[in-house]
This record gives sequence, C-alpha cells and structure tokens, in this order.
Amino acid sequence: MHATNMIETAKRGRWAVATAFFVNGFMTGSWAPQIPVFLTRLGISEFTLGLLILLFGAGAVVFMSWCGYLIARHGSRSVVRWFGAAATFGLLIVALAPNVITAAVAMFLFGGVTGGMDVAMNANAVAVEKRLSRAIMSSSHGFWSLGGFVGGGLGGFAIQNYGHLVHAVLVTVVAAVLLAMSLRHLIVEERHIVAEHRKFSLPKNPAIYLVGLMALLCMIPEGSVLDWAALYLKQELGADIATAGLAFAFFAGTMATVRFMGDAVRNRFGAVTTLRVSSLIAATGMLVAGFAPTPWVAIAAFAFCGLGIANMVPIVFSAAGNQPGLSAGAGMSVVTTMGYSGILMAPSAIGFVGQHTGFAPVFISVSALLIVVFLMSGMARHADFAPAAQPAE
Repeated sequence: MHATNMIETAKRGRWAVATAFFVNGFMTGSWAPQIPVFLTRLGISEFTLGLLILLFGAGAVVFMSWCGYLIARHGSRSVVRWFGAAATFGLLIVALAPNVITAAVAMFLFGGVTGGMDVAMNANAVAVEKRLSRAIMSSSHGFWSLGGFVGGGLGGFAIQNYGHLVHAVLVTVVAAVLLAMSLRHLIVEERHIVAEHRKFSLPKNPAIYLVGLMALLCMIPEGSVLDWAALYLKQELGADIATAGLAFAFFAGTMATVRFMGDAVRNRFGAVTTLRVSSLIAATGMLVAGFAPTPWVAIAAFAFCGLGIANMVPIVFSAAGNQPGLSAGAGMSVVTTMGYSGILMAPSAIGFVGQHTGFAPVFISVSALLIVVFLMSGMARHADFAPAAQPAE
C-alpha cells in the first residue's frame, strides 16, 4: 500500500512539475512579442536592447549558479515554489518600467527568478523520473514549449488589440492561478539525494562542463529566435507585430509537438543518435530562416528548426542529471547555468551584430553552432540511463 501511495504521489508530482514547465515557458514566450514594443516605448537602439537582455541573462546566471546549493539544502520542491511565485510578476515589472534604469533592474530580476525556477523544476523532473523509473524530461520540456507557443501566439494579438500593459497583467494572473493549483503536488526528493552537498562548491568532474558547453550551443539558437526573430520579421521582412510574434510561437509549437514524443524516440533510437539527427534538422531550419525572402518562409523555417531543437536540450539535461558521481541538483545547476547563458546572454551579442549587419547573417552563423553539437553528440551517452528500482521503505 505504501509503494502504491508513493507511485500515486509521483504521478501527481509529474503533472505538477509539468505545470511549472508550462508556466515558465508561458512567461518566456509572453516576453517575445513584448520586445518590439519595449524597444519603441523606451526609445532605445538594438544595441541597448541587447544590453538589457544581457542583464536578464546575468540575473539568470547569478541565481542559477546558487540553485544547486539551495536545492541541496531545501529540496527542489521548495526552490520551485519560491522562484515560481516570484517569476509570475517578472513580465509585469518589466512592462511597468518607465525608463532604461528601472528596466535594467526589472530585467535582472525577471531573468533571475525565471532562471532559478528553471533549474529547480528540471531537478524536480529528474527526481520524478527516478521515482517513476521512466523518462519524462522530453515531455516536461514539451510543456515548456507549449507554454511558449501559447504565450507567444496570444501575446502579439493581445498587445496589438489591448496594449502591452493589459497583456502583462493577464499573463501574471494566468501564471499565478496555474501555479497556485499545482505546486503543492510537487514531490519531495529522498533525504540522501537532498543532503549530498551542504556547502556551495563547483563539481570537479570536467565532463559536466563539456555537457554544459553542449547545452550552451543547443540553446543559443533558442535564444536567438526568442529575442530577435520578431524584430527580424518586422524590420527586415516587413511583417506586422501580430505576424512577427508567430516566429517564436511556431518555433515553440513544433518543439512542443516533438517533445511530447521525445521520450519514446530517445528510447527507440538512443540519446546519441537522436541528438545527432536533431542537430542536423535544426541547423537546416536556421540556415533557411537566414535566407528567407518573406516572413512566412522565415516562420516556416523557424518551425522546422524547432523540430530539431525539440529533443536536444532535454537529452543534454538528462545527461547532466545522470552524470556518474554527481547529484542531479549539482549537475543540473552547472549545465543549466552554462546552457541558459546561451538563451539569455548570447542574444545581447547578437543584438550588437544585428544592428550593424542585419539579423539574416546572424541566423546563418548560428546554424554552424548546431553542427558543432552534432560533432559532440557522444557526450550525451549518460542520458540513456536505466533507472534503478526504488528500495523498499
């Protein structure tokens, strides 16, 4: 009976962590259509916008780097709750910022709480995988992509018809309601998992940093689409705001669709083979987007890229959470910090380059990074783990 209760608790926890992924993606996706308005409202250049996005990334990296320690001390459940509650207000404080100085502070905090929530929910997903003895990481990231699809798809429409501030308030309310209904069902890790690291320290195993580099290269394309695709469509291809917001929405939508099948695909073909094929698909989509003659060709190319990106990050994160000799929290903290510097910090450099060359050459160059992931795919072999049976209580 006790074992049955544990499984039922884990199943509820699986849907609770899926909701956390959805909300995190929803908040991030809702930011994408706000970017053109943010640029115009503050009267700033693409370079200044890139610096503000850099602060977003800096906040995320600062908070993420401490999450392994916080998870070890308090468990991923508590850390998801803390950062999740704070993250619901992230977009709103950015939308309320009246000038560049307050926007800089708001962006740092928005990035920090979103990033901290991300590390903790990934660690909690690893704990659910171990409790259920089956993979859920790809489908969990599918919920993140689904949230991004909903946030990006509806965001452009809401902003165009009701204004950026009303949109931010609606996003905050939806996120708060979803988290309030779900977070109490998150599972608690076993004591021996939580207590592994009582002092803040960086892992000494160099392999985890190579996995982190691979995560970085996987996530730079995602950050490129999130922060600059809408501006690329609007400024260089002549799209309106509603159409421009569809670039990330369709990218996230194809990612969501494939991620819900990702665990089965990985089990069938193996993590390394799946990662290799995925990286080639993503590189092709990004390359075509850079050469696109019209907004809809670019949107279709970004959507095709999403098919490949879909399983890359979940595979790398599973490899991080199952590295020999490291707890899930410690491995996940390193790899998510390095990886999310790609989605959060690299776009600031892209903004600088894009201001001088346009964004088409940037997307073409980013496709080359995905070829590097193809060459490094063997590092993902630990994602093909066989979860051990749970010991008797």
